[in-house]
Amino acid sequence: MQQRLTPKRLAIVEVLAGASRPLALPEILELGDGLAQSSVYRNLVVLERAGVVHRIVTAEASRFELAEELTGHHHHLICTSCGMVEDVPAASGLEASLADAVTPVEDATGFRTKTHRIDLVGLCKNCL
Repeated sequence: MQQRLTPKRLAIVEVLAGASRPLALPEILELGDGLAQSSVYRNLVVLERAGVVHRIVTAEASRFELAEELTGHHHHLICTSCGMVEDVPAASGLEASLADAVTPVEDATGFRTKTHRIDLVGLCKNCL
């Protein structure tokens, strides 16, 4: 889906590009100078449909980040208590183990994996 990169969409992309972790809507509003809530939410939906932004849904709130094609492959830690979401690098050992585990599933089902996401869900060190 092709969309124009309007100044508001560019501002949202720049906020997400400057973040070290996925951001909730209030954080995007705080960091995006002069952005209106309704406009940000509407543009996040457009950017998500265009494949530029990825939404991570937690019990607390949705968080948003740039798509992996723009940032590189990674996984997430998600705290079920406070809603914190943190990016973690995709470790080569985990990736190799996952590839080994996926092959028999693909062979048995005929399904072919294009990509994957791993969210480790639990309690962060502050909530423990």
